[in-house]
Amino acid sequence: MDEIDDPDADRRMRRSSRARRSGTAHLVREGASGRRDADRDGHPDPDSPDGRGGTAGGPPAESALSSYDIATHGPGPAPAWLVTSLAARDTPLGVLKTGKEADVGLLDRSVPGEPGCLLAVKEYRSAEHRLFHRDAGYLEGRRTRRSRESRAMAARTAFGRDLLSARWSAAEFAALGTLWSAGCRVPYPVQLIGTELMMEFVGTPGGAAAPRLATWDDDTAGFTALWDSLVGSLIVMAECGLAHGDLSPYNILVADGEAVLIDLPQVVDLVANPGGPTFLRRDCANVAGFFARRGVDGADGPLLAERLLTLARPTGR
Repeated sequence: MDEIDDPDADRRMRRSSRARRSGTAHLVREGASGRRDADRDGHPDPDSPDGRGGTAGGPPAESALSSYDIATHGPGPAPAWLVTSLAARDTPLGVLKTGKEADVGLLDRSVPGEPGCLLAVKEYRSAEHRLFHRDAGYLEGRRTRRSRESRAMAARTAFGRDLLSARWSAAEFAALGTLWSAGCRVPYPVQLIGTELMMEFVGTPGGAAAPRLATWDDDTAGFTALWDSLVGSLIVMAECGLAHGDLSPYNILVADGEAVLIDLPQVVDLVANPGGPTFLRRDCANVAGFFARRGVDGADGPLLAERLLTLARPTGR
């Protein structure tokens, strides 16, 4: 992408992140989170005793006033389902996913006594606990305004790692906004504050997250429809000059018969990044192989990649 600096980043970074709940994280099981196994970095973790993310015998997760007024917003106009009232309260409901770079939780935003909305909250880890071990190739083609910041990020100083964390969240927020506005099937980016990204929760009103493609079971006709949906989104991405960069059946959700792309912090500029075509070809090979093994005619990775490369346009046009 061309440039991902956020003019309000310094102000937001000075604000502390929303206080986390104390106690054992509540990892919602299959049917409530779309995950086949509840795990933390691959290790099983039982539900918290109170079922809402609090500690045994302690109070449930506390709500706080909505932070929508102090955040950077997604593209307008905001979807009708999004609660934007400053009287709304945010109530954490549990953890959906944990990983090396970020945790994703579930949050209810509602005005007391009125219907609310569910949001996915992605919090990038601190410099001490984060592991962006493959970021050098993805960052090519992204410019920064300040040479001091560029040097700090390249040297991976503590300051530089903090900057990288904020830039990964800003990159994902910007990519989601661009792609959602262009018609790509991605979650709507609700808001950004520092390293905390809130976005549309893809799932049921009851809090059951949409399953990942990797766990989806269907017949050939169903997978063919999903392939067509995915290709449509990849075409939109290419026309925006972007590639996912880390696409696999594990970061594609299945919702309402469509493929939904998630996890986009490493999005690659197909024009400015010299490695862009390589990332795109890998993305296409990963997903085409999955669909080909399920009998989908035309699921050809190299052919798809070459088609998308012919559509790529410079970002920021």
